[in-house]
Amino acid sequence: MIVSLLLIAGTLKAQFDPQLGHYMYMPSSFNPAAAGEGELMKVSATHRMQFTGIEGAPMSTYFTLTSAFHIGKTRHGAGLRVLNDMYGLWKNQTFCAQYAYRQKIGKGYLGIGIELGLVNIIFTGDSVNLGDMEAAGSEIHIGSDPAIPVSESSGMQFDMGAGLYYSTSRWFAGLSYSHILQPRVELINQSGSNNEISMRVRGTFYATGAYKFKIRNSDFALQPSAMLMTDFASWNLDLTLMTEFKQRYRWGLSYRVLDGVGLLLGMEIISGLELGYNYELPTSKLLLESYGNHEIYLSYGFNIIRPKRTNKYKSVRFL
Repeated sequence: MIVSLLLIAGTLKAQFDPQLGHYMYMPSSFNPAAAGEGELMKVSATHRMQFTGIEGAPMSTYFTLTSAFHIGKTRHGAGLRVLNDMYGLWKNQTFCAQYAYRQKIGKGYLGIGIELGLVNIIFTGDSVNLGDMEAAGSEIHIGSDPAIPVSESSGMQFDMGAGLYYSTSRWFAGLSYSHILQPRVELINQSGSNNEISMRVRGTFYATGAYKFKIRNSDFALQPSAMLMTDFASWNLDLTLMTEFKQRYRWGLSYRVLDGVGLLLGMEIISGLELGYNYELPTSKLLLESYGNHEIYLSYGFNIIRPKRTNKYKSVRFL
């Protein structure tokens, strides 16, 4: 079977980081330089279920916490991001602390950021099912494979990333690179067997940008945005167009090149608390097997530096 052949090779190579439909609202999930954006503390979480209807399909949960702070007259940002990504028999758990120095340039701020953390990879070998030879009626089916661990295997390595992020009240742009060290994670079998499995975590490059157009004499605004994500072996390009009404309600369409189309909905429930939903429909042959992708987004932002009469959160992109 395919998974057996991959494990016999000893090393797996694939795009490591998961996709996000709400990338424009969670920039610190892939760019540490966005930590502290908007001078506020912001807690965000998103849960993505990809290719629903297919057994073992990817499922990702992201959590980010960012906050701005001052040291004298200088501005800084700090953050934390946590990822739990499950796909098939694999789990990817990432924990990173972030720091950004923010410098006033023109009408906006340039963030220069770095993140340090750990990446933990788990292979659930006790869930492997190769089938039964007698039941299958074929000699090519076997009930075990010495190359595949029969219990859980896991390994952890140090990881880091860096980025640049410039934002104003109307637009933002960012460049970042995760997994700079491209760590090789050696998975240790808990059963003590001699199976050797390792995974090379490829570095991932991100380029993002967006611009907000306010429609004159109305409460509407348009915001196109884009994100390029590549590990230089494969790539994804997301294009999104959002419409905003009264800075509270939003809806839009997205297109992931050669992959899928999506619908995004969102609103500010109460002051500072935002909820979003993204549904994507595959444009590939996966459409015949999957019910599509679902993603839920939730965030809360509040001012901790200079308290005002209201704790209402407004990102610099939605002033």
